[in-house]
Order: sequence, then C-alpha cells, then structure tokens
Amino acid sequence: MSTLGAVGAILAAAGEEEVEGIRLFIPANYDIIWSAVVLIPIAWMFYKLVLPKFTEILDERTALIEGGLHQAEAKQAEADALLAEYKAQLLEARTEAARIREDARAEAGEIVTEARSKASEESARIFETAQRQIEAERQQASVSLRNDVGTLATELASKIVGESLEDAARQSRVVDRFLDELEASEVSTAAKGN
Repeated sequence: MSTLGAVGAILAAAGEEEVEGIRLFIPANYDIIWSAVVLIPIAWMFYKLVLPKFTEILDERTALIEGGLHQAEAKQAEADALLAEYKAQLLEARTEAARIREDARAEAGEIVTEARSKASEESARIFETAQRQIEAERQQASVSLRNDVGTLATELASKIVGESLEDAARQSRVVDRFLDELEASEVSTAAKGN
C-alpha cells in the first residue's frame, strides 16, 4: 500500500471519510482555527519582544561594521598621508644627496685646481730659485776661476817676462785683458762654427 493510502486508511479508521489528492494537504477548519489561536499570540510576542531585540542587535552590528569601515578608511587615509610624506622625505633626501654629491665634486675640482695651481707656482718658484742659485754659483765659479786664472796667468807671465807682476792693479789689468781676449776668441770660434 502506498503512503497516501496509509494516511487515508488512518483517517477512515478515525471515523472520517477518506481524503484523496490535494485535499490531503489542506488541513481541516478546526486545525486552522486552533493553529491561529496559538500562532497569533506567539507572533504578537515575537513582534513585540523578539523582533525589536533582533533589530537592535542587527543595528548595533551594522553600526559596529560601519564604525569599523570608517575607522579603516581613516587609518587608510592616515597611511596614505604617511606614505606621501615618506615619499616626499625620500625625494628630498635624494635631492639633498645629489646636491651634496655635486658640491663635493665641485669642491674636489676646486681642490684639484688649487693643488695644481699651487704645484705650478711651487714648481715655478723652485725653478726660479734653482736658476738664481745656478746663476749665483756660475758667477761665484766665474769669480773664483778669474782669480785662479789670474793668479796662474800672473805667475806664468812673471816667469815668462821675468818681471814681477805683484802689483794688484797691474795684475787685475793683465787678467782682465787675458780673459777678454779669451772670451773674444770663444765668440769668434762659435760664430765661425755656425
């Protein structure tokens, strides 16, 4: 027997007529009335007591969620501001570092130029000092050579001439004449060589 047939048999045994088809799902009028009597007070209590509490809880949760969203948006805005500030500081630091590098390069160039200039000046000063020293030593050697040559020439002339040339003025004239003749012969030799 099918399930519908079993329900129909139970109802028939209860003293009622057998129900078939769609009527099987529709309750009897007394069931509807008693169900309404019980359901209406429960619905009214639910509507007056439970539903406002649910609404209040849902509103609180909505407020919490919205507050959290607003707080998250505020934190995000703050983070964006901090990020922008950080990027600005980073850009400023990079610009400052580039400026410092350029200043250092310029200063290094100035130091190198100044060092070269000082080295050039020092070199010129040393060269000039060396030239003066060489000239002084040449003149000293020339004077020393004149004296030595003069003494030797005087002694040689005294021996050749047989006369004493010890007079300083005479000795000086003889030496000067000898050296002048020597220089003139060197100049004429140099001129012929060219």
